[in-house]
Amino acid sequence: MSEISPEVPDNRQDAPSHVDPNSTRITKPGVKRLVLTLSVLFSLVLGFPFLWKSVEIYRSSLPFGEISEMESNPSLSFPCRFQAVFINFNSNPSPNHLQLSILDKITELTSNSSQCGACANDLALSVTVDSISSCTQTHPTDNSNYYRCGAISAVDFDFSNDDDDGVDELLESVLGVKNVYSVVVVNGGGEGIRAVVGKYRHAWIVGSVEEEEEESVLVSRVAEIFVKMFVNGGTENGLIHGEFMPVGADRRIVLSFNLLNAEPNDWVYDWDFQRVDETLLAPIIKVLGPIANISVESQVLYHTPKSSFSYWDEKWKSYIFSTKDLPFFVNSNEWHLDTSIAAGGRSKILQFVVYVPSAKECPLSLLLPTGEISKTNGFISPMWGGVVVWNPPGCLNSETNHPSRHTMSREDLQAVFEVFMGQFRQLFGLKSNNLYIGASGTYHLLPSGKGFTEWELDVLSRQFACFNLHSCATTLGSLSRLVQSLPRMIIMDEIGKLVQFSLEAAKLAQSNASLGDNESSAGQARSLAEDAFFHPSIMSISYYSFEHCFAIYSPFFLPVSMHVLLAALREWKRYKQEKAKYTAWKAKVKVES
Repeated sequence: MSEISPEVPDNRQDAPSHVDPNSTRITKPGVKRLVLTLSVLFSLVLGFPFLWKSVEIYRSSLPFGEISEMESNPSLSFPCRFQAVFINFNSNPSPNHLQLSILDKITELTSNSSQCGACANDLALSVTVDSISSCTQTHPTDNSNYYRCGAISAVDFDFSNDDDDGVDELLESVLGVKNVYSVVVVNGGGEGIRAVVGKYRHAWIVGSVEEEEEESVLVSRVAEIFVKMFVNGGTENGLIHGEFMPVGADRRIVLSFNLLNAEPNDWVYDWDFQRVDETLLAPIIKVLGPIANISVESQVLYHTPKSSFSYWDEKWKSYIFSTKDLPFFVNSNEWHLDTSIAAGGRSKILQFVVYVPSAKECPLSLLLPTGEISKTNGFISPMWGGVVVWNPPGCLNSETNHPSRHTMSREDLQAVFEVFMGQFRQLFGLKSNNLYIGASGTYHLLPSGKGFTEWELDVLSRQFACFNLHSCATTLGSLSRLVQSLPRMIIMDEIGKLVQFSLEAAKLAQSNASLGDNESSAGQARSLAEDAFFHPSIMSISYYSFEHCFAIYSPFFLPVSMHVLLAALREWKRYKQEKAKYTAWKAKVKVES
């Protein structure tokens, strides 16, 4: 028989039978559940900054202030050194008076011009009056770079004849100083005033001057040559806008020459391009070497009709296409011109096209808005190149039923490439003819056998430096606005260094320009700015937005976070309710006792 153990007495206080468990609690509620729940919640909250730090986007600091300052003033100021020499003036005008008059006129001509490359406040002018009896001149800072009295009188000059090339060479032997632009004014030489701008850095004006009014005309002409020709390059508005500078960021230009046979069933033409390259293009490529690295290529294409229409004009005995048809002349579907393998990276390709029309529209002529036929029979497209329509000789009398092969004659090639040379100059913003009509008169421009005169090369060099600095400022400004508009864009340290180096090169270019260095580091500044803007890290991951981050991590953390938060709220609410019950019971016991 099993032993029955004695019953252990229960020492707990029995709850009164009248206590309602829904409203009263006789034991103090525990905080263990609440502490555990809140610890989980606080752990999640404290871990959020570490999570945010782990997904933080690295951004190298960019000098936004310096970029904004550079973009607001992307200009270069070059020093201008001028000298005016007056020969054979019987009245012996005061050189100081002439200097003040010319400077006032220069200020008037440049007052409305604020383009990059202007002289600004760094302008020096020396005036010399060299007559038979005396020679007086203003005192420039550096006398060694300016005219020496009697230098022209010592040489047998004959300004009255038409041998402008001979006079130009003799003046170069006397005045040939780099970075100093000279104008020689000669009193005499018949009626009227004749002005010639030479191939180097000087010009001369010949005319009879007897009255003060004619003297003021000479002063106006001297100032106009200095400003309009030697500084602005013969254009009305100074240097052309930067976006029309046809040079790549790597200083390379590819000249692509194309001979297009519109209908080879009528005739097929070829050319001896190697001879053209050696005799006509080589001097141009050499003289432009300091500005751009130029390479040349050529090709002959067939079945290349134009896109525009032409019509027969009985007056001109030719098929006509007008200037309104020029936007539709180039047939991009049939003219496969962009086949160059030499233009890598950021090189610029300039297309020059010789278009040989078919027998159905030959001869083909360009009608100008003036109602005249174009003498060059060609046109240009800025930043693209130029087109010349070449009509084969005797195309109206061609009645052959079989296509024949021909080669362009040397004379025809010479004529076509002279037109191309004019178009090439126009693409750089220079004049294609040898005449400039200014406010004070007409000026004859001596052409250079190399395609560009020395003062034009100076203009192009300044223009290229300005273009590079303007492109650098524009690129850095675009990068700055892009980075600031996308706060979670990745900015690597390499990009920050490229931007900093670009700004330093731009500042160095401005400093060098003030010292007269046209071959500045502006090109390097532009190249570094474009390297930063087109960096692979920006191109591949340009924007890592907050919405993108939320969409990735919310499926992992949002469900857990919501459950923990709801559990903490529920446990806190339960604890408050239980504590309120216990407090109510203690108050009731105290009242009853």
